[in-house]
Amino acid sequence: MPKLGMEPIRRAALVEATIAEIGLQGTLDVTVSQIARRAGMSSALAHHYFGGKEQIFLAAMRHVLTVYGADVRAALSRATGPRARLEAVIRAGFGTSNFRPEVIAAWLNFYALARTSADAARLLRVYQRRLHSNLCHDLAPLAGDRAPAIAERLEGLIDGLYLRQGLRRGTPDGEAASAHVLFALELELRAVQS
Repeated sequence: MPKLGMEPIRRAALVEATIAEIGLQGTLDVTVSQIARRAGMSSALAHHYFGGKEQIFLAAMRHVLTVYGADVRAALSRATGPRARLEAVIRAGFGTSNFRPEVIAAWLNFYALARTSADAARLLRVYQRRLHSNLCHDLAPLAGDRAPAIAERLEGLIDGLYLRQGLRRGTPDGEAASAHVLFALELELRAVQS
């Protein structure tokens, strides 16, 4: 069995420390030194592995997106039929690994960074396209050519719920957030049938 070197362990620690530090501060105005200290290493080592704060943050967002993607795939593997698959995608976005204060803070800062960073904007587009594709795929049999517009409204509601939670204090309620989006989905599908 191959031996796991220190680099992947340290990189993972820096990614987790980045998410935690941004969650604590609520902003990208954290230093590499603060992140490295939280990870239990020097800022020189953090710079060695990532180059700078933006690269560390982008690695953290890739990690967040990887966890989210795994949650979506797991939920979809248990879902049968388009409606159940839509519900699975929606619920996965508000699951406990994704809808927690530090991850929500990272998302809010990610959206802000995407306005000025080409790399962040590209990563955000990848996420948005995947979400749109997942929703459209299962909306199509239920809503036909209205699927893309419905998906866009649901995506906006999901983003809005993250934004609202990010501006609040207190524990995020993923079930309540899911219920809002699922209610909107129900209204959209009723409108298609009428």
